[in-house]
Amino acid sequence: MAEAKKPGAKKSGATGPRATGRASATDPSGIADKVRAAGEKMRASGERIAGHGNELGMKLLDQAEQNTREAFEAMRRAAKAHDLSEVMHVQGEYLREQGSRSLAQAREIGEMIANFGRDAINRVAGRDDTK
Repeated sequence: MAEAKKPGAKKSGATGPRATGRASATDPSGIADKVRAAGEKMRASGERIAGHGNELGMKLLDQAEQNTREAFEAMRRAAKAHDLSEVMHVQGEYLREQGSRSLAQAREIGEMIANFGRDAINRVAGRDDTK
């Protein structure tokens, strides 16, 4: 007597992408090629991000160096001051300049990060602006 088939049971002799649940490399739909291309785009984007990270790190070091030079210059002027009012003037001047410098530096870093983000999205989406 023949066995009764259960609903949803797989055929025992089935082969191909549907039977295994995966597409083969020769699948006419080209899924493997699409996945490979997407992986290459992600890899290239990751390499660009790493390069941007280096660029960002160098910019931060440059800014820190500039801030340190300015701070030491202000300390030298304060050390040469003849009285307390001159020290207070040097300090106030330094704080104003440092505030302006910090704002400009934060703006510059923010623009760099935004540009890096746009670049990464464009690379993944296939809109490479570096050609």
